[in-house]
Amino acid sequence: MSEEAARDLTALPEAGKNNENSCNGSVPVTVLKSIDKNHKEKEREKPVLLAEPALNGDNKVNTGAEIGNSEVEYIESENLNDVEDVDTNLKTLLTGLDSKDWVLVCEALNDVRRLSIFHKEAMVDMLGNVISLIVKSLKNPRSAVCKTAIMASADIFKAYCDSIVDLMDPLLVQLLLKSSQDKRFVCEAAEKALIAMTTWVSPSLLLPKLQPNLKHRNPRIRAKASMCFSRSVPHLGVEGIRAYGIENLIQIAASQLSDQLPESREAARTLLLELQTIYEKTLNVTPTEVSEEAETISWEHFCQSKLSPLSAQAVLRVTNLTREGIVLGS
Repeated sequence: MSEEAARDLTALPEAGKNNENSCNGSVPVTVLKSIDKNHKEKEREKPVLLAEPALNGDNKVNTGAEIGNSEVEYIESENLNDVEDVDTNLKTLLTGLDSKDWVLVCEALNDVRRLSIFHKEAMVDMLGNVISLIVKSLKNPRSAVCKTAIMASADIFKAYCDSIVDLMDPLLVQLLLKSSQDKRFVCEAAEKALIAMTTWVSPSLLLPKLQPNLKHRNPRIRAKASMCFSRSVPHLGVEGIRAYGIENLIQIAASQLSDQLPESREAARTLLLELQTIYEKTLNVTPTEVSEEAETISWEHFCQSKLSPLSAQAVLRVTNLTREGIVLGS
């Protein structure tokens, strides 16, 4: 019995002396039933509160908040159904994305995904505001909101491709950060979103957006940016690489060889091998050159002419060792 009910019991006998139905100051049965009923009702209310997050005096979320995560269903893009009413969804979309109720935010994020897939033209005019609110959700400490926002980002990349390039800077930074965090299901979702980005956004537009993040002060962001950069370059093709400047790409990859994290270094090695292959294929399309001229523009000579001695040595060590390993293994 609660403390409040106990205090009521100590006070009631005195009041009960003047009651004709009382006997020697005992508490009437009807009062006891009422107290017990109220107490049980209060006890029944407690589990309901656990479904929503609650902060205690230390600003910590109660353990019951995690129960609310079961209310969110992560639906793959191919399993999403169309919205029932496009106009109604568009009118309430921004309000839902900016709601203080995290469940409503997740529902609105899934509506963004549906609209992107089935009615992308209808959302074009409000895309800037939508992406800003998605970035806000990516910063949300609740994992359910964060993952749903990441999934929405992937669908937006696939739907809008190059048209969101001017809006993607804050979105890109958050995805790079989320892909390097500790919660596996958030990391995996962010990785998928970054793969969608490098798949659907033209590399000639994406690489300039990725390049500043290769020097980001956060080493994890640098590493993920390096991986995206390495994955995006081959989509340029031979002509695209030549237009972008193969010497610029080699210099960028060389700078990542000495990075702090192994992911950056591995991405740089992968990119250098790709560039070496493309460079040597490009040389093969000029068969009229005599052998002496061909030697002056060999891969080794090209790297030495475009890089500092130490960088050129590091690049050639990576490419030559890999080539020797392939020869020995064949």
